[in-house]
Amino acid sequence: MLSSKKLVVSGVLGALLSFPVFAAEDTPLNAADRAAIVQTLAAKINANYIDPTKAGSIGTAIIRKNSEGGYTSAVGATAFSAALKQDLREFSGDMHFGAGRYEGFNESSGPEEAPSRAVIDERRNAAARRGYEIEKIERLPGNIGYIELRRFAGVEYVGAAYAAALSLLSGTDALILDLRRNGGGDPASVAYLMSHFLPAGDLRHLNDIYDRQTDTTRQIWTVPTFAQRYEKPVYVLISARTGSAAEDCAYNFQALKRGTLVGETTLGASNPNNWFSVGHDIAVSIPTARVTNFITKTNWENVGVKPDVAVPAAQALQWAHVAILRDLVSAVKTDNERTELRRLLTMAEKGETEKPDYTRKRER
Repeated sequence: MLSSKKLVVSGVLGALLSFPVFAAEDTPLNAADRAAIVQTLAAKINANYIDPTKAGSIGTAIIRKNSEGGYTSAVGATAFSAALKQDLREFSGDMHFGAGRYEGFNESSGPEEAPSRAVIDERRNAAARRGYEIEKIERLPGNIGYIELRRFAGVEYVGAAYAAALSLLSGTDALILDLRRNGGGDPASVAYLMSHFLPAGDLRHLNDIYDRQTDTTRQIWTVPTFAQRYEKPVYVLISARTGSAAEDCAYNFQALKRGTLVGETTLGASNPNNWFSVGHDIAVSIPTARVTNFITKTNWENVGVKPDVAVPAAQALQWAHVAILRDLVSAVKTDNERTELRRLLTMAEKGETEKPDYTRKRER
């Protein structure tokens, strides 16, 4: 989410993705190399981890494992970084710890420079090629909107797509937002999306993000400057795979009492992270900041976001669809509409879908 230089995760990831990961020619490591890496890693955890009371024990555990020969089989940077990632998460319980081999990666040593026009164009093109991370947009039977978001990319690249998607679904009677495969991204994009589900002029303070390295707090607010609003019921689908900024999104819907969460408890990764070099092409993600929700005064770190309706993630879409159809059947005013909605409800309850008919109709 937030880097040490107030750079949101979209920019951090953009920088990382410009380097080849796990290149064909791995970086070989010997015992001295591994010892130097873990010492550097421990020092950077001590200096930057958001929870100083835990930082020392995490670094000590990594150093101890290495001294006991726990990483002897990691003869290359690729294998060593994978082992470090696993152990950092196990020793800390913080899912924003990570590690990978990024050939040529160098961490920022000063204020982050604004991206060049070429970099901006590259990121915008990448967002467009990925459909602005909107995996699917659909009008389900019964006039119910459905959007699956796979990631919250930088708001400057995807904000207009969010507004367009909600414009297409503005006439639906309810909306299902699917975050079950969304691993996170930019908190500003979350705030921008949330703005569409609040009344016009309803400016909300969502979160505060405290960054240890800069000793600063960044406030995240909704945006009041656009007209497209969605005021119908919203169901948000979540899973154990839903992480980081996607959890932020689900948490906001729940805290604001604006949507019903359906599925499984989420990953439990709230601490924003930054990437650091520990040598030999290995970059390590260290959580450097803490999110505090303005309403609850806490976050979802380690505990995840709990659904309002707990069902297996694979069944969450069907459950939400059925629940909405039942509400619509109860609210409809004409017999013809009620009959049609009941037919669709029966199919949804059975998990059936209506097959399209492409045969030519005989005129009467």
